[in-house]
Amino acid sequence: MTHPFGDLLLHDPRAVRALAHPVRLACLTRLQRHGPATATALSPHVGATPSVVSWHLRHLADHGLVRDADPVEGADRRQRRWAAVAPGWRVDAGDDPEALAAGRALEGALLAASLRDVEAWRRDVEPGLPPAWQRGAGVSDTGLRLTADELAALQEAVEGLLAPYLRRTDPPEGARPVRLLRVVMPGPG
Repeated sequence: MTHPFGDLLLHDPRAVRALAHPVRLACLTRLQRHGPATATALSPHVGATPSVVSWHLRHLADHGLVRDADPVEGADRRQRRWAAVAPGWRVDAGDDPEALAAGRALEGALLAASLRDVEAWRRDVEPGLPPAWQRGAGVSDTGLRLTADELAALQEAVEGLLAPYLRRTDPPEGARPVRLLRVVMPGPG
């Protein structure tokens, strides 16, 4: 099942737990951002040997998160190219305690990976950006007092703002890949 923007909705706790592994999360993220690749091509980007990457990719495929990019009969399986099945993913745990626990594990893995990505961006990319891009980048921390319904409406409004940019197939000249991280943390009440 997919989200209106094409994100894969994860309901199965086993699939969520599978994605919580750092190598699997790194493989899927790389495929989503850079397109189909072999285990050998992914290896240096995810910190594992090609054989380990291949094993993790098969595990992701078992849960419907990746697929053969070029399913050709009789193709050399050593050069198997993998593709993400969707441009993104979301956990939809509902009220299932097992799915909620799996979602928390995945959340932890994603936060750890995101923090590493932010630090790498700050070190390697931000200093070389033109001033206009530096002004548009950054971190903010805004505190609000909301009801659960207001938070849901706010999330929906933010997604509505993002939708035109997510759906366009021909970005204007000068467009760059931009990653927008959102962390929503309701307080203890």
